[in-house]
Amino acid sequence: MRLTTKGRYAVTAMLDLALHANQGPITLADISMRQGVSISYLEQLFAKLRRCRLVESVRGPGGGYRLAGGPDKISVAQIVEAVNDSMDATRCLGKGDCQDGEICLTHHLWTDLSNRLRDFLNDITLAELVSREDIQRVRLRQDQGRSHVAEQALERII
Repeated sequence: MRLTTKGRYAVTAMLDLALHANQGPITLADISMRQGVSISYLEQLFAKLRRCRLVESVRGPGGGYRLAGGPDKISVAQIVEAVNDSMDATRCLGKGDCQDGEICLTHHLWTDLSNRLRDFLNDITLAELVSREDIQRVRLRQDQGRSHVAEQALERII
């Protein structure tokens, strides 16, 4: 079992939205620049997040995405599951047919681990992550880096 890039990037993008929620709708280009994830990959993830009603899209000038609910209502597990990332540690995907159609010796161990992982991630909300000092320090660094990149681009134009 391993959290895939899809799940990691979805959580990162949703946390970025939560961290910048007071700025209005956030564009995928902004998330892409801050988090180093391609816009096309974010588009795929946000289509799934939108279908699961975790984000809303805002059209038109000044448009982008925003959280569909409060950050205290969205758990990490919801985000991971929305992008179809599995938290299942079993080889059989929980079916119980791991060894020639029968349950293997460690099936219940890996099922218990999967359940604990799901419970653990379900207990962590975006609001809890936003309130962490270490995450706020990273946000500040990323926002300052973005300002620096924008200044360099402006200097090239002028």
